[in-house]
Amino acid sequence: MSPSARFKLTFSNPAHLLPFLEWWPKVDKNTLRADLLAGVTGAVIVLPQAVAFATIAGLPPEYGLYSAIVPVIVAALFGSSHHLISGPTTAISLVIFTKISMLAAPFTDGYIQMVLSLTLLAGLLQLALGIARLGAVVNFVSHSVVVGFTTGAAVLIATSQLGSFLGVSIPRGMKFLNTWPEMIRLLPHVNLTSAAVAAATLVSALAFKHLKPRWPGLLFAMLVGGVLAAVLDGKAHGLAYVGALPGRLPPLSLPDLSPDTLRELIPGATAVAMLGLAEAVSIARSTAIASHQRIDNNREFIGQGLSNILGSFFSSYASSGSFTRSGVNFTAGARTPLAAVFSAVAVALILVLVAPLTAFLPVAVMAGVLMFIAIGLVDLHRIRSIFITSKPEGTVTIVTFFSTLFVELEFAIFSGVLLALLLYLNRTSHPHFISIAPDPVYTRNCFVDIRDEPVAECSQIKMVRLDGSIFFGAVNHISEELHQIAAQNPDRKHIVIVGSGINFIDISGCRMLFEEGRNMHLEGKELHLCSMKEDVEETLALGSCTLNIGRIFSSKTEAIERLLPLLDPDRCKACQTRVFRQCRELPKEPAPADSRTAASYLTGDSSRSAANSEKARCRPPAGRGS
Repeated sequence: MSPSARFKLTFSNPAHLLPFLEWWPKVDKNTLRADLLAGVTGAVIVLPQAVAFATIAGLPPEYGLYSAIVPVIVAALFGSSHHLISGPTTAISLVIFTKISMLAAPFTDGYIQMVLSLTLLAGLLQLALGIARLGAVVNFVSHSVVVGFTTGAAVLIATSQLGSFLGVSIPRGMKFLNTWPEMIRLLPHVNLTSAAVAAATLVSALAFKHLKPRWPGLLFAMLVGGVLAAVLDGKAHGLAYVGALPGRLPPLSLPDLSPDTLRELIPGATAVAMLGLAEAVSIARSTAIASHQRIDNNREFIGQGLSNILGSFFSSYASSGSFTRSGVNFTAGARTPLAAVFSAVAVALILVLVAPLTAFLPVAVMAGVLMFIAIGLVDLHRIRSIFITSKPEGTVTIVTFFSTLFVELEFAIFSGVLLALLLYLNRTSHPHFISIAPDPVYTRNCFVDIRDEPVAECSQIKMVRLDGSIFFGAVNHISEELHQIAAQNPDRKHIVIVGSGINFIDISGCRMLFEEGRNMHLEGKELHLCSMKEDVEETLALGSCTLNIGRIFSSKTEAIERLLPLLDPDRCKACQTRVFRQCRELPKEPAPADSRTAASYLTGDSSRSAANSEKARCRPPAGRGS
């Protein structure tokens, strides 16, 4: 379907413009009750998180709560997931602080305005990607990149909170490597009361997580820390306090739209947009698997983009899907996106009614909460799984992790994505030629990898399967492999490439096959193709690249039947192995006394493929075990 056709289809259906029209008819008394309970539960969960995330982002605490109101409603109404809850997140908060703190002092009016400008830019980029139906772009932010980045972010968050945790003054924005020597220098000045309050908060949060995971553990942990600070007379011992939050709904705001500011913010906004989309889509997919729902990436892009665009005008900074809140929302029994709307309304009520109580919240308690969040970001199971499964993916994780620690965060994400793409291109540009031959165990021609099954090959026909596409990045490698195959098989005049594993071919690949076919013809050999996919064969024909190809066969069986008459009959008559089923009825000379065993006919390239799709399709003859 052409882009214009997709555009017309999208705007001819109101549900594409207003996705909530699809699920609104399903709302009834039962779903309202379930969504209301899930929404209130999520609001209680987000209260400590939002305050903590705003602190990470270098914003006043109330901005975290603002970001849990308007963006949540917009993303729920215009996204495709029924359970995704948006709002402030750890990773995005850290990226924002790292980028904007270089341009303005945190917690100042100028800083806040630049954060809102970055949020607007990120939202516009997300919306543009969604309207252009480029939802697949999020797939370039691989799982390994996200794991490496979040692990590095955990270390950065923990490091940034050391000063508040121990009650010493460490300048904000200090480089990672400089923070630890400064911390060691200040160890004699540690405030033991601050350390005790922060540690009690951290231990309480960990205990609730393991003993009562369904409870709002962070909220209870903050209460434990606050009560302990009051018992120890924290003010008398020099504890700093968060202060009372303004008890009001999100005020209207105006981002800085000057060209100079926007130019400076584009790299950071791109990183925030891509990271936010990767988080939102991955969370939406995980909950959709459990709820048997279909997720539309493009619609999620539009929902996230609109939430950030509108949020930037309501004092909300960049938001995305929340792992914790989405999981709680699903577990609490949410049925429709109305649960997110109820959650946002409950947060607004909490903001108006409970905000003054934060005057009694010590900064050390927030440090304990942020330490807990940092610990939760380190997923040892996923890290171990990546390194066990794939060493290249493990390399991507390591590079992203250290880039997060030592370079600007937006470039850490880009470096991980770039390395992942380079590794992918390296793999796809080195497709494997697999030497195959019929297995004599089977009554019909069942082709197997000769390295997995040491069977005899025909002395006149070399059959190889190419596992990979033929494009400009792979043509040199394929050409070199073909030269080696021809050189290693000087007596074989027919080389057949089985193309069942070739998904596509470009003009460079066409020209390469044209040249290789000509070179082999000059050497007295013939290059043949078989089992080609229709699109690949059509491209070869359109490019007139088959002129030097011997023949193109529809299957391996046809290739054998058509090539047998072209073989040297004297060599066929002297052959004792009769590799192919079709040649077993040919006349045979008596075997000499010193006849070679079948093993002496084994030749072929040294490459080995773990995948053996040929053998998987074969069945043993009657009376033989598999």
